[in-house]
Amino acid sequence: MQEMVIDSIRFSVQNYGQRVVILRQKDSTPGIYLPIWIGASEAESIAMRLQEVDAPRPLTHDLLTTAIDSLGAKVLSIIVSDLKNDTFFAKILLEYKDNTIELDSRPSDAIALAVRSKAKIFAENLVVEKAGVTINQETNTSDPSENQNLSIFKEFVDTLDIDDLGNSPK
Repeated sequence: MQEMVIDSIRFSVQNYGQRVVILRQKDSTPGIYLPIWIGASEAESIAMRLQEVDAPRPLTHDLLTTAIDSLGAKVLSIIVSDLKNDTFFAKILLEYKDNTIELDSRPSDAIALAVRSKAKIFAENLVVEKAGVTINQETNTSDPSENQNLSIFKEFVDTLDIDDLGNSPK
């Protein structure tokens, strides 16, 4: 399992406004990135928390965080656990009364919860092997010879502005 951090959230004009959250392998050089397509509302929820912007009323992820806290539980971590048929899967690990509870989740919801609870984000090795992208910093492109499993991400990744990767507001 590999620890990941949120590198950025991207918006693709070419793909009808699709959003992608870019996770980066923590402390890796060259950077290994994991792009995950997410919905608009989840992207907004994650971005708002990263930028420390509060909504006038609680968003769904704020409500879930409050409910977990109110029940005396704690988010331990989230894990991007699998990738099947170009769909990512995730788990939220909660601690409640000295027990660990595992919840099935979409990665976007798990990540939105992780940024609110300051929980660590992990990805299973198999997921990083299947969908991870190593960015060639000299040419600012992904190197297909380094990863042949980019099916749904190759075109999108090649259109990213790599110069500002890692410089998104936190």
